[in-house]
Amino acid sequence: MSASIPHPKPYIAERIIHLLQKFAAWRGLKSLLPAHLEVGRAGEEAAFFHLRRSGYVIVARNWRTQRLRGDLDLIGWHEGTLCFIEVKTRSQRDIVPAEFAIDEAKRRMLRRMARAWLRQCKWAEKAPKRFDSVAVYLTDTQPEIELRRNAFAWDNPPH
Repeated sequence: MSASIPHPKPYIAERIIHLLQKFAAWRGLKSLLPAHLEVGRAGEEAAFFHLRRSGYVIVARNWRTQRLRGDLDLIGWHEGTLCFIEVKTRSQRDIVPAEFAIDEAKRRMLRRMARAWLRQCKWAEKAPKRFDSVAVYLTDTQPEIELRRNAFAWDNPPH
């Protein structure tokens, strides 16, 4: 007999968002976003609440700068470490895990974006830092979420 871990109760905000989405669907209201962007948005939302339940304090979502292309999905603190979190969402499981989409080019972009964020938030420059990834699989039931702490190194690997 295996012990099952009870699923933590969702935050009130998470429940409200879910109810509003159900109400919109019931009323026939559709998102203005293309389907692939809607999947990504839903995954980032699921990752946000999962991280909060896991003890992260999220300080920024979808952070952008005019000087660089791209964005940082989530930025937060976890046990005294500043975490830059990349979220990858899939509507189904595939042979290749979602986090494999974070290739070396994407890692370079995320490192540049993180450094740009740190230039604006000098108070956080000396804090320990890491990159985490969250893979979200949106299935018919509850989202399946896989958190990988320290997903890749802060510095570029040698060539």
